[in-house]
Amino acid sequence: MWVLLGIAVLVAGFVARLNPLAVILVTAVVTGVAAAFGPGVGAGEILQAGLDTIAAFGKAFNDYRYISVIWLVLPLIGLLERHGLQERARILVAKVRSATTGRILLAYFVLRQISAAAGLTKLGGHPQMVRPLIAPMAEAAAETRYGDLPDGLRYRIRAHAAAVDNIALFFGEDIFFAIASILLIKGFLEANGILLEPWQLAMWAIPTAICALIVHGFRLMRLDRTIAREAGQ
Repeated sequence: MWVLLGIAVLVAGFVARLNPLAVILVTAVVTGVAAAFGPGVGAGEILQAGLDTIAAFGKAFNDYRYISVIWLVLPLIGLLERHGLQERARILVAKVRSATTGRILLAYFVLRQISAAAGLTKLGGHPQMVRPLIAPMAEAAAETRYGDLPDGLRYRIRAHAAAVDNIALFFGEDIFFAIASILLIKGFLEANGILLEPWQLAMWAIPTAICALIVHGFRLMRLDRTIAREAGQ
C-alpha cells in the first residue's frame, strides 16, 4: 500500500497548482522509493530505490529524446526571429487586403489538419510555426484594418493561434492509420476481443475531423466580428 503515496503527492501537487512536470517527476520518485518499503528494509535500500528511479528517467530521456526538435529546431527559429522573421510575416500580411485574422487562422487550420492526416505531424507546431509566423500574421491582419490593438485583444488572437494548432493536430492525426494513437486503440480493442485493422479506425476519424473543422471554422469567423467590435470600442 505504500506505493499509493504517489497518488497522494500527485493530488496534492495539482491542488496546490504547482508545476505539473515537477509534480509528476516527484510523484514518480516517491512511488519508486515507496515500492522499496517493507519489513527489514534499510535506509540504504530505500536510497538505492530512489537512485534507480532517477536513473530510469535518465535512460528514458537518452533513448527517446527528439534531438531534431529540441536542439535543432528551436535555435534555428530563434536565429530566424533575430533576423526579422516576424517582421517579414507582418509585412507580407499587410499587403494582402482581403486577409483577416479569422481567415488566416482558418487557412492554417486546414493546412495543419491535412498535413497531420498525411502523417506530417511535425510540419507545424507552437515553437516552429505558431509563435514565429502564424500569431504575428494574425495580429498583423487585425492591425492593418484597425490600427494598434489593446493588449487583451492581442493576447486573445495569440491564444486562438495556439488553439488552432492544437485542435487541427488533435483531430487530424488520427486519420493517419500508422499514428501511435490509432495503434494504441487497436491494441486495446484487440485485448478485449475486438479485431479491427488500423485503416478501419482511421476512417472513422474523418467525420470527427470534418466536424472539428466546421465548428472551429465558425468560431474563427466569430473572432473577426469580435475583433472589429472591440477594436472599434
